[in-house]
Amino acid sequence: MKKNKTILVVLLLFITFVSCKNSTTESITNKDITYQCPMKCEGEKTFTDKGSCSVCKMDLKLVATVSKKVVSNEISDESIFNLTSKWNTEEGNVIELKDLRGKTLVMVMIYTTCKAACPRLVADMRNIEKQVPKEYNNDLRYVLVSIDPETDTPEKLKAFAKENLMDDEHWTFLQGTKTSVREFANVLAVKYKEISPLDFSHSNIISVFNSEGELVHQQEGLGVDNKETILKIKETVTK
Repeated sequence: MKKNKTILVVLLLFITFVSCKNSTTESITNKDITYQCPMKCEGEKTFTDKGSCSVCKMDLKLVATVSKKVVSNEISDESIFNLTSKWNTEEGNVIELKDLRGKTLVMVMIYTTCKAACPRLVADMRNIEKQVPKEYNNDLRYVLVSIDPETDTPEKLKAFAKENLMDDEHWTFLQGTKTSVREFANVLAVKYKEISPLDFSHSNIISVFNSEGELVHQQEGLGVDNKETILKIKETVTK
């Protein structure tokens, strides 16, 4: 009996620990590296370059100042992460949109059999990606959501990604259901309608969401000047 009580106490402590740990999530967002005299001859003064102390002549030591951004588990009412639908990625994984939390999202809705607008939307996405510094890619995800989930299986999306050189890690293709795609389109204010088998009419909108899934910018049209979109992406990633 005493042994059972001990086990119960340990389990409760473990659950409490896990619960507390999940209340917030910390992520390193920036790292500034500086140097400092190990003897602190000049107090807390730091230097941006390697060298030696002008007083004691000892080599400066590396000082890493890490700033942390605390991300709350709470999701705002405006966030797309409130959508609980499941999505298949081109890699065959099943995710929810909230699994993309923490990254700036650049999203567009297309379908792979489109011969008119979608190739231009894809070109616009690639053009945007090309103009955003590569070092931002760890905090970015370019997401293409299929309007035609019956045709665009994960296998077809994977092949499409490779064909269009969009198969790096920061690219994601999603297949939902007819219901989840319609729900997501409504959130993005994207209108679409099947006009014949394998053919849809649809809006041409590229949307930018911050790391909390809140819409911060939309670009509408084909081949438009994407300068403002790129500036908004950079601003959102570094915010």
